[in-house]
Amino acid sequence: EVQLVESGGGSVQAGGSLRLSCAASGFTSDDYAIGWFRQAPGKEREAVSCISSSDGSTYYADSVKGRFSISSDNGKNTVYLQMNNLRTEDTAVYYCAGTSLQWTCWLGSPIEDYNSWGQGTQVTVSS
Repeated sequence: EVQLVESGGGSVQAGGSLRLSCAASGFTSDDYAIGWFRQAPGKEREAVSCISSSDGSTYYADSVKGRFSISSDNGKNTVYLQMNNLRTEDTAVYYCAGTSLQWTCWLGSPIEDYNSWGQGTQVTVSS
């Protein structure tokens, strides 16, 4: 069973930075993808970023390109989301998710590709 545990959320002023972590365990293959999603109140959950374990390919939503950076430490089975220049509209619950469909990052990280989810971590950006 795949388990994903997020950490690193919190409150920050606009323009600040946060780093989220997603500790993954239980994948039966070395080939998988980890995605970051977010859900703001009253809105649908949306893809933010994705990284493939096999080739390191990544995906970023247009709204976060140039501000967010995803990386992985395969030795620790942990994926990080570095969030810089945060905006109030980045306020949401952030979730990491896992899938064995390692190519999902090439396809824009569609939410239906994922079958394992973390519990979420709150990110609040104030003006």
